[in-house]
Amino acid sequence: MNPKIEQLREWISEADNIVFFGGAGVSTESGIPDFRSVDGLYNQKYKYPPETIISRSFFCENLHDFFEFYRDKLLHLNAKPNAAHFALAKLEEAGKLKAIVTQNIDGLHQAAGSKNVIEIHGSVHRNYCLRCGVDHNAEYIKNLDGPPPCVKCGGLVKPDVVLYEEALSRDLMGKSKAAIAAADMLIVGGTSLSVYPANNFVDYYDGHKLVLINTEPTHLDARADLLFQERIGEVLGKAVEYF
Repeated sequence: MNPKIEQLREWISEADNIVFFGGAGVSTESGIPDFRSVDGLYNQKYKYPPETIISRSFFCENLHDFFEFYRDKLLHLNAKPNAAHFALAKLEEAGKLKAIVTQNIDGLHQAAGSKNVIEIHGSVHRNYCLRCGVDHNAEYIKNLDGPPPCVKCGGLVKPDVVLYEEALSRDLMGKSKAAIAAADMLIVGGTSLSVYPANNFVDYYDGHKLVLINTEPTHLDARADLLFQERIGEVLGKAVEYF
């Protein structure tokens, strides 16, 4: 057995309050592309750059192009949870993992069985009318062409996801920081730690069991107490196998 996996297992066994903080790399093993890798959305060709398309100003000014991109590249309703999602759900069920703070909007943590998930960038599974507030499910958005009208009042339905130029929820940020500050073990995985302000959340952890799992280097690698430059599903799958 890999000695680092053994160390991770030992720390998990000793911990009472694990928090997981993750990003797009958690879901790439489910077939959902991230943004910054070689095959990520930022490296694909579109009429407009992806970071422009998923901005609030673009949403307001180019609804048809926004929803075409959104349906094509962000709505992955057939994606299934992978080994990383199931491993985290298993740790929560065992009473070890107290919270998941995720930058992802795909809902795969909940699909795997996790309950305490803080979605700081929102979720594709929540959509609301900007006029009357009525909720609409993701399947409704997926199966239409063009901007989705509200089934009640005909107003515009917006996905409950945080776009560029929009602020994160102060409530969710507060909950995320509090969870991380209270953790006796912090596992950070599948994130480049380059998106502000979420990349600062790790600073609220002052313990000595910071585990960093990412296939590419990050600026916090030197700070990690245990570092894996491997696929997160493989690492967590092996680590929680006997829990």
